[in-house]
Amino acid sequence: MNAELQKVATIPGIPHARGWGDTRPDYFEEWMSLSAQELRERYPESFGKPHNYLAISGGGARGAFGAGLLNGWTAAGTRPEFTIVTGVSTGAILAPFAFLGSEYDSLIKTFYTTMSTEDLIKKRSMIGAVTKDAATDSAPLKSQLAKYVTDELVAKIAAEYAQGRALFIGTTNLDAARSVNWNITAIAASGAPNATQLIRDIILASAAIPAAFPPVMFNVEANGQSYDELHVDGGVSSSVFVYPIGLDWVEVLERMEVKAKPSLYILRNGYLQDAWVAVKRNTLEIAGYSMSTLMTYVGHGDFNRMYLEAQRDGLIFNFIKIPADFEDTSTEPFDPAWMSQLFDLGYSMAVNGIEWQKSPPGYDTNVGE
Repeated sequence: MNAELQKVATIPGIPHARGWGDTRPDYFEEWMSLSAQELRERYPESFGKPHNYLAISGGGARGAFGAGLLNGWTAAGTRPEFTIVTGVSTGAILAPFAFLGSEYDSLIKTFYTTMSTEDLIKKRSMIGAVTKDAATDSAPLKSQLAKYVTDELVAKIAAEYAQGRALFIGTTNLDAARSVNWNITAIAASGAPNATQLIRDIILASAAIPAAFPPVMFNVEANGQSYDELHVDGGVSSSVFVYPIGLDWVEVLERMEVKAKPSLYILRNGYLQDAWVAVKRNTLEIAGYSMSTLMTYVGHGDFNRMYLEAQRDGLIFNFIKIPADFEDTSTEPFDPAWMSQLFDLGYSMAVNGIEWQKSPPGYDTNVGE
């Protein structure tokens, strides 16, 4: 498939399954033509009511922090229902359960405090790592997603679509070198027979760290022909997002008759700066730490962009991260003992009221409301 076909490629049977993350959706003009009555009927739970948005970043095993924070937020009794939830990488695993609410708190606690590396990935031989598409096989994670992302769960997501709420997950289309925002609520509500499996594959793709996890192939149609697309970790192109920057959100809020300022909550499953380490002078270590540093600073750019978006569009910006003094003592990529400690940290930071940071690093920061 060439670049021109890529522009018109769609998921068979689900035309509005996804859109580019760096531009407004193709159907935006159609949406803008809807009357106030049509919008009220289509979005009964969000038209004319307060809006809350939750954006969950990537971070691998550090997703345990987000799981703990969500549990503690519930215990504090202040966790709102979110109009929009977005997730990238490990945030893509958390996002469907955060979207559906506190009844799934125990599930995400189990996932992020009991899973070990062997429960999620299978290491390949040195030869396999070089000759195949990744250093590991993600078949164990794929099996776990089949257990957690069920037809029943997808039906509940579909029901929220009918109420006007939205769930998005981000991946990176490697062929096009662009971010993709998948509309999980629309996919769930599509009635497509492959909707559940497609959602599992999207989550798997969003968490597919390049070279470490295999990419995921998606079958698409363009001009009546079938093609395959290669997708990897959404964090390669955007570590966290809420809506495309090209979208006129002020106009969206006006048309939805949202009176109060919406609150945007950004949950960073990571540090703002990784700890100092003496990197060994070999190819693998240099490549690994270079990629980690790159991803950290991609995140910084995303936070700055979202802060400026929030200021432009009249949103209340709220940001939380793992404290710099919490030591990473993990002994493997997914260390359940350390992840349990991280879960407990997130829980304790939330249970008595989260001290939200009101701007990203480099801006004047006011903590709390």
